[in-house]
Amino acid sequence: MITSPADSPDDGFGRQLTTLPGWREFVSSAVAEPMVTLPQDEYDALNKEDKYTYDDDRLDHHARLQVVATSTVRHTVTCGRRLIILNRGAISARRGLIVTGRANTGKTIALAQLGLAHELQDRRRHPGQDERIPVLYITVPPAATPRMIAAEFARFLGLPVRRSSNITDLTEAVVGVCTKARTGLVLVDEIHNISLHTRTGAEASDTLKYFSERIPATFAYAGIDIEDSSLLTGTRGDQIAARFTSVATHPFPYNAEWKALVAQMEANLLLHQHKPGTLSRLNRFLHTRTGGMIGTLSHQVRGAAVDAILSGTEKITKQGLLAVDLDIASRRKRPKSTQAQDGAG
Repeated sequence: MITSPADSPDDGFGRQLTTLPGWREFVSSAVAEPMVTLPQDEYDALNKEDKYTYDDDRLDHHARLQVVATSTVRHTVTCGRRLIILNRGAISARRGLIVTGRANTGKTIALAQLGLAHELQDRRRHPGQDERIPVLYITVPPAATPRMIAAEFARFLGLPVRRSSNITDLTEAVVGVCTKARTGLVLVDEIHNISLHTRTGAEASDTLKYFSERIPATFAYAGIDIEDSSLLTGTRGDQIAARFTSVATHPFPYNAEWKALVAQMEANLLLHQHKPGTLSRLNRFLHTRTGGMIGTLSHQVRGAAVDAILSGTEKITKQGLLAVDLDIASRRKRPKSTQAQDGAG
């Protein structure tokens, strides 16, 4: 299965997961019929305008292409679904989930796929009930205050956030809507932006805890290296640690799963001159180049696919992959000898 988002709450097309319309568009795109490649003769027969539209749709397809069927995603969905079921009968002290790991290792992908799984399950159980909001998704702003946290909840739901709105007004409005709409899962990304070493951070953490007590839902967080952060220190941290289980994301080793991920991405390419198996034969090269980072792999393949359409080559090659610049973090972590080999390739 391949769908959006990238390791970011916004895939670049205005489809923000942090708004209810954006989230619903994400869910709809995940269950939509996939685009297919036209036969070459049909493509050649298109007029200029239709060819432009078709190519633009292909660019859109590759820009949104993301690997999600990883062992980490499956584990996250399994743990999350288990907690949601166990929390159904809980009156208080519901247990939650934390997805934690290094940057670019697929935390947001895992979090969003948990939300997608719950949303689809809820729709199956309650067909036609469009007033339900099974999933709520927010990101924690930098230096977040309690009111900023409450405002993020309100904005997702489309509730007005005025300068005169105090945190009590926002909280009550959010709790009221979530309770009525039967929200069962609250996803909180970028949780590392909360630091318990500051008074403001501690109060923001308390606000999230208050929401978790008022909204009868399972809360799932995602953030960078949470188990080593201040979020789990002190009395407040001990409370979080006692109620949350964790799933760790990590760079992938070069193994059968990595090879399958590359093959999966290749199978979803919509390029007219690309020979199946070409990308799979480069799976070791891709692992060395990306350091096993799923986010970097996605960027490399998607970028090369976009270039292939724009240039008219319609295929991905090693040279095409090398033309897609690595993110700064990946370049810092790669040995200089490997970088030199890439340059010589």
